[in-house]
Amino acid sequence: VIAFEKAYCEYRLNRVENALKTIESASQQTDKLKELYGQVLYRLERYEECLAVYRDLIRNSQDDYEEERKTNLSAVVAALSAWEQASPEDLGLPETSYELCYNSACTLIGQGRLPEAMKKLQEAEELCRQSLSEDSDMTEEDIDAELAVIHSQMAYVMQLQGRTEDALQLYNQVIKLKPTDVGLLAVTANNIITINKDQNVFDSKKKVKLTNADGVEHKLAKKQLQAIDFNKALLAMYTNQADQCCKLAASLQSQNPGHPRPVLIQVSQLCREKQHSKAIDLLQSFSEKHPESASEIKLTMAQLYVVQGHVTKACDILRSIEDLKHKQGIISALVTMYSHEEDIDSAIDVFSQAIQHYQEHQPNLSAHLSLVREAANFKLKYGRKKEAISDLEQLWKQNPKDIHTLAQLISAYSLVDQEKAKSLSKHLPSADKMSFNVDVDALENSHGATYVRKKAAKVTGEIIPNQQGQGDIKKKKKKKKGKLPKNCDPKATPDPERWLPMRERSYYRGKKKGKKKEQVGRGTQGATSGASGELDASKTASSPPTSPRPGTAASSVTSS
Repeated sequence: VIAFEKAYCEYRLNRVENALKTIESASQQTDKLKELYGQVLYRLERYEECLAVYRDLIRNSQDDYEEERKTNLSAVVAALSAWEQASPEDLGLPETSYELCYNSACTLIGQGRLPEAMKKLQEAEELCRQSLSEDSDMTEEDIDAELAVIHSQMAYVMQLQGRTEDALQLYNQVIKLKPTDVGLLAVTANNIITINKDQNVFDSKKKVKLTNADGVEHKLAKKQLQAIDFNKALLAMYTNQADQCCKLAASLQSQNPGHPRPVLIQVSQLCREKQHSKAIDLLQSFSEKHPESASEIKLTMAQLYVVQGHVTKACDILRSIEDLKHKQGIISALVTMYSHEEDIDSAIDVFSQAIQHYQEHQPNLSAHLSLVREAANFKLKYGRKKEAISDLEQLWKQNPKDIHTLAQLISAYSLVDQEKAKSLSKHLPSADKMSFNVDVDALENSHGATYVRKKAAKVTGEIIPNQQGQGDIKKKKKKKKGKLPKNCDPKATPDPERWLPMRERSYYRGKKKGKKKEQVGRGTQGATSGASGELDASKTASSPPTSPRPGTAASSVTSS
């Protein structure tokens, strides 16, 4: 009993490793210790062992807690499906409660069966409402809070299906409820950040605070915490916090040395700072240390080389990826880049190696014949008819009724072996068999016609024979007399300087300057320059007073 109490206290204090040691060192393994042992193994993500413990408990115990044990067992199955991509056997667990139905939906999500998972989540929502509505103490807010985890999972399914707007709306509804489960809040906020990406970064900054709540690390799985840390680093990059981004990426790399994603985040940040050479060196060193993750890293290196204009180096990197170099997408990219660099021999070599690989490993695959066809067309396009003969022969043997391939083969052999070309031409169908129902008029009137046959014009009357002989005499065009200007005297001699500009002619005297006009309007308002002297009273000999002075006779007369 003491061992159980000690282990339970350690488990509740999140000292899960110590609780495991206490349980394993107990002298007697009781049912209580087994129950706790299953919980501890689940927290330590040792799901296979946990599954075995719960199956043993369900098989050997008979009490009122059987449904709880089945719920825990279904949670272990869902975790195996979600985090380890395992396909556990169907245990035939009943879906009588909403917890069991919810865990079944999580298992389906892990298997990628999203439409079925959505139906299961809807069933779990109905079961939850029914069971909680029977309790009179439960309010509508309490029911919504209990349904929050189901709604968040439904939004996740919508997000995986590409319905991001619906998912975002449902996520925000869950956030507004402010559930007490910090793990649920952290996962919901993280998923909102992934929808926002490099847009709406201010909202993402608010949401990222919810992922830093106390106790989150004890509520979520390691992969969930890892995904949240990755998204924090990406958010720091999108918000131009270069130092914070590098710090988070370095921390992630120390925790997961072989994971390529922290390195890719650092490379993205270096590329934003235009340090492409440093980014390529970082990728090169990582691919050498961790060859198991080299494929993804080398693809990024090739992309960076193309951005810098080093196309040949990018081709060398792609051809060094053993897992991917024979894939059709890589072959297409290599041929395109070599053609851009006008290195036709290397492009043909890529085709040859890929065709040889498929002949040795997958000769009957449709991709093999399509590669042969593309190789033949490529060689013919660049005038390599001799090299295309083997490919065309292989195609013609696969389909002897293919007249187009046979014609190409005959054309190629005509340069190398004319006797062989003549023998092959016997397999061509006759001209009668090859008659096609072609409307010549419609073809000539089509948009792409370069030569159109002229049709004879229709003449309603009788045709009069030509009297001048076999050839028609061309009519001479009469030149019209030029018109003379008005008032022109044709008898008078024209001015010899008429072609010169007026200023350069000998008789040009310039324009006559007119008299200066009186400058009206200058000076004070109402004054005129011409009459200013006459209107100045001070300049006259004697200016009469406007009114009589005191002490003088009123009848005195002044001189004018």
